[in-house]
Amino acid sequence: MNPHWRSFLESAEATFAGDSSDLLDFGDAQAELLAAGRQTVLVPLTHLALISAAGEDAKTFLHSQFTNDVNHLARGQAQHAGWCTAKGRMQASFVAWNEDDTYHLMLAADLLEATQKRLQMFVLRAKVKLTAEGDQILLGLAGPQALEALADAGLGAPEAPMSTMVSNDITVLHLDDQRYVVVAPASAAPALWQKLSVKARPAGVPAWRWLDIQAAFPLVTLATKEEFVPQMADFEKIGGVSFHKGCYPGQEIVARTQYLGKVKRHLYRLSGDVAVQPGDELFSPDNLEQASGKIMTAAPSPTGGYVALAVVQSNFADNLRLGSRDGAVVTAAAVNPA
Repeated sequence: MNPHWRSFLESAEATFAGDSSDLLDFGDAQAELLAAGRQTVLVPLTHLALISAAGEDAKTFLHSQFTNDVNHLARGQAQHAGWCTAKGRMQASFVAWNEDDTYHLMLAADLLEATQKRLQMFVLRAKVKLTAEGDQILLGLAGPQALEALADAGLGAPEAPMSTMVSNDITVLHLDDQRYVVVAPASAAPALWQKLSVKARPAGVPAWRWLDIQAAFPLVTLATKEEFVPQMADFEKIGGVSFHKGCYPGQEIVARTQYLGKVKRHLYRLSGDVAVQPGDELFSPDNLEQASGKIMTAAPSPTGGYVALAVVQSNFADNLRLGSRDGAVVTAAAVNPA
């Protein structure tokens, strides 16, 4: 994490989890969660990071690696994309966008180093440069006054979700509904924060994760790396998989899974009284053979307890426990009911 940005946030009363980059809150976690559901919030997205891919072969290189059709990703457009192992398991997920033929990949920060290093192994003779964009700051803006806050800061915003607009070297990505990601140079971030926070309440990362859960935004993190084929996380349902493109790592398995229609696990929203973390396993008393699910994203609920996104074996979704077959009860609802 950029040390100057961290110092600025700490001066703004941000609380971090020890020395990590996990920003917990700005002094009142519960009020921030409530604000995320009712008001406009401004969240430093310290749990996310950026990789850029530039060069004359950047498009074809990424197209050959990712689940989506990068060849047809136009300037100013964004898409979900996954990067799979040869066995079809996602080792990272991205929101990718094309900005003047430089491709920006937003992913979980705890996968940044390993993902960049492994992607670099496949570059070989391709003319593409992969760079960790540590000099860029990610801000999340969400709520009914988000557009007003952006306008007051002198920033334009695209109307359509999954598109971008650049103003004064600052990129605004319209993520979904009333959510925007603002990408700014570290040198400009403090002044931008001051402008945006006039109409938006500062909030910690848990508030953004709660919004991710409401939007059913599946993010692969270190805790869930190589756990799921894309369809288990309903990744194809948010446009993250193209079934009309050529080969990429794991493509045969992803395609076979789709056309045989044998996906037994899908994305569910969970709720319960006990704290959960990504990677926590779910069990069912009705399934004595193996775990019946795994947590992808979790956050405290504004109304108490916890909520999560999890990949769950559908035929056991109505009888789940956390951690063991006699663990705490959790309730599950399919994000995309059959």
